[in-house]
Amino acid sequence: MLPAAAAFLLPWEVDAAREGRSLRTFGRLISYQAEGSRATLSAHHASREHLVHVHTLFVEPFNPIIGAQYLVLGEVEKCEGDGVVIRARVLNCVDGVNLALLQKAIAEQRKYFREREAKEAVATETGAAT
Repeated sequence: MLPAAAAFLLPWEVDAAREGRSLRTFGRLISYQAEGSRATLSAHHASREHLVHVHTLFVEPFNPIIGAQYLVLGEVEKCEGDGVVIRARVLNCVDGVNLALLQKAIAEQRKYFREREAKEAVATETGAAT
């Protein structure tokens, strides 16, 4: 059986993710420490800056572009001090992406999944009643 697909979480939702969960998120690269295989992504929402810490060991060698937008796919780890860290499996530069459009696409995808789950629940209840 295949593992569940990685859900898209907005950077301000990452801290609430449970450990071991696969996820996708994005942010602007603001720092990279090669010796520790650590990168930090930043995103602004509701006049706050949200930081996403990324462990980059699995995607190295990594040629960072400070200030560029990145998309990360990986698993959530809880770490003392940093809080939530994403152990990256994929880290792509997506500089030039329209963030407003990306957020709208994420919202539409979530809406579609909710509607699909509701239809499946109704079909299951109908099948169980007969």
